[in-house]
Amino acid sequence: MGHKEDLLDGAKRCLLEKGYARTTARDIVAASGTNLASIGYHYGSKDALLQQAFLALTEEWGNSVGADEGAAADRPADPYQRFHDLWAALIAGAEAARPVWKLQTEVVTRLDDDEKLREAIKEPQREGRLGMAEGFLGIDAAAEPEKARVAGLLVQALATGVMIQWMVDPDTAPTADDLTEGLKVLMGERD
Repeated sequence: MGHKEDLLDGAKRCLLEKGYARTTARDIVAASGTNLASIGYHYGSKDALLQQAFLALTEEWGNSVGADEGAAADRPADPYQRFHDLWAALIAGAEAARPVWKLQTEVVTRLDDDEKLREAIKEPQREGRLGMAEGFLGIDAAAEPEKARVAGLLVQALATGVMIQWMVDPDTAPTADDLTEGLKVLMGERD
């Protein structure tokens, strides 16, 4: 592995351990075994490196919870069961994903003051929505782009809310059963 990859790996570790605001260039150098000049040479700035590291971490999380592409045929026919299975899988990984969600929460609080960061995450956020629609729901974004877009928006919004509830109070956070029953109430399927 070269300095560029070492820096990215070191920055990812620092982000998960220290957070976005507290990570310094010296922290990254210490974690990566490189030197300060490497940051500028490979990424232009510490902030550009942190942006790349943040995006890499969120992509890795998405890949770790994404459904197996070959499993589309194994998905239950019942939409409520598919919904339940999706949330059971996401919630099962909630504790392991806590550092990534903590970091995402911190990054969101920085967006009003960091336009470059906001711009850097806009397109990956859009791509993430489509990835959720494809990976979790089996919707082909190329064949049905609008269906994938709106389904991805919903899954992304729910995932954010569910993960924050798990961070605040895992004992009362929603389960897959809770979410499925709540959906049935919203759809008028349950009194």
